[in-house]
Order: sequence, then C-alpha cells, then structure tokens
Amino acid sequence: MAQRVEFVLDDGAADAVRRLWRRLEDAGLPSAAGRGRRPHVTFAAAGSIPARTVAALRADLRLLSLPALWLSTLGTFPARESGLWLGAVVDAELLAVHSAVHDVLAGAVRQPAATYLPGSWVPHCELTPELSADQLADGVRALHPVTPVRAMIGQVTITDTRSGEVQILVSR
Repeated sequence: MAQRVEFVLDDGAADAVRRLWRRLEDAGLPSAAGRGRRPHVTFAAAGSIPARTVAALRADLRLLSLPALWLSTLGTFPARESGLWLGAVVDAELLAVHSAVHDVLAGAVRQPAATYLPGSWVPHCELTPELSADQLADGVRALHPVTPVRAMIGQVTITDTRSGEVQILVSR
C-alpha cells in the first residue's frame, strides 16, 4: 500500500519497542528498525489518500481523545512466512477511534487495504519483517516473556510507503 495512517507511539513506548528490536538483532534476527520507521500502529492503508480527505481526517482527529494503548501480546499472522508483532489490547475506545478514522476515509480513498478495515483490523506494532519458520521460533525465544508496553499516541501521520514522506496530522 502506498499510504498509511499511522498512530506513532510516544517517546517512552517507542524506546521500549526499540529495546525489543535490539533483542531481536542481538539474536541475529532482522527487526523492523531496519526499515527506518518509528514504532507505530497502522490504523488504515490505501493506494492513495486525496488531500481533501487528509484535511478532513486532520480536522476529525483534533476533536478526538486519542486512546492509550497497552501493547501486550506477542503475535504473528497465520501465513507461511509472517513477522512478529506486539498486539494492542482492543477496547471500545480504541475501536471508536479506529471507526472514526474509517468514517472519514470511506469512499474517499483509492484501493483501501481490507486488513485494516473495521472488523478485520488487528492493531499491532511491527517487530520484524517476514521471517522463516525457524527465524520465527528464534524470535519468540528472544523476546519471550514480553513486558507489556503502555503507549500514548505522540503523533498521527500519513506515511507514503514509496517515497518515505511523512505528513503529520496531529502532534501531542
């Protein structure tokens, strides 16, 4: 996907995730740190998000109370090759903000990613890129047990995954 709506973790939570990335790297595994991105939870993704939709999303986000996140589940998706991630505890407040984001985006973006739509979304912070089965097992061993991370949202951005350009919508 070319553009993502990302809720970037506050500095303290981001540092906790970076420590997990270092544990993976110390175990000889790739981490999400190699992608040069800040720790975040993706709320939506699409081929493109028009400027007027970005403006509407910025306006709506300023009216919302952004939830605190508890990142506490070490997980992976059920694919042949999948990465490790730290999953967020899902509560009504988190789902309400996710729904509000998608209310603004509905019908206004090109090629929305189905995995981020309400009802399909698994909120998580990426820890690794895709890993082989052996690497996945090594990654779990390197990270287990994981101490839950309490995260506030430091920024909400739209990140262009092709160019790397980051547009800040809200900064706390």
